Amino acid sequence: MTPGTTIAVSRRVLTQLRRDPRTVALMLLVPCLLLALLRWVFGEAGDGATFQRLGPSLIAIMPFIVMFVVTSVTMLRERTAGTLERLLAMPTGRGDILVGYALAFLAVCVVQAGLVIALAVGLLGLEVSGPLWALVAVALTDAFLGTALGLAVSAFARTEFQAVQFMPALILPQLLLCGLFVPREAMPRAAEILSDLLPMSYAVDAMTGVQAGTGGAVADGTWADLGVVAALAVVVLMLGTLTLRRRTD
Repeated sequence: MTPGTTIAVSRRVLTQLRRDPRTVALMLLVPCLLLALLRWVFGEAGDGATFQRLGPSLIAIMPFIVMFVVTSVTMLRERTAGTLERLLAMPTGRGDILVGYALAFLAVCVVQAGLVIALAVGLLGLEVSGPLWALVAVALTDAFLGTALGLAVSAFARTEFQAVQFMPALILPQLLLCGLFVPREAMPRAAEILSDLLPMSYAVDAMTGVQAGTGGAVADGTWADLGVVAALAVVVLMLGTLTLRRRTD
């Protein structure tokens, strides 16, 4: 893997995204719209306490899910179109391709995280005791994990429909066990142990730790949870280089 080649791959991906406004809208606007809808629904139903409780978790979950879907479908499209085959025929390594794609989508994640947090804190009234930069860091790391996971699982799908089918298999169980609906400590012991093995649990805990911070600092354990998310993203991305194929047969 060489830096020049990796950056060239990233530029190519960003150029393609610029020509695909629907995908850009999906990545940037859908999380904001869903968060605004949540605030509207719970704002009409009560005093907003539910939004204050669920808001941080959704800021962690929605970018994760959106980036997983977009990157898995995009990578599969590149493979079926023969783009990956052409790239690998040149002096481009598998690491250059996956890291290049990850960096390109990471740039989009920066904008996505900024928009979601600006909307949640600035317009929707989400109360955060910790520093806002920590909120951005956690959202960005969560989105990067979704990107890495999407790039990795795209190797196991043959069609875009199959790529989307990985969502209920990999995302929905994490959604149920991450503590969004029921606190993890209140789950059956077996479910709690299983949730400890899932990355979304740490993503939600890190975001909640930022909200619960005091004196401009995050709560204890927040950085450890964020470190687990970042480490898992790197491991998944490395595993993706081992499963990257030239094209879908």
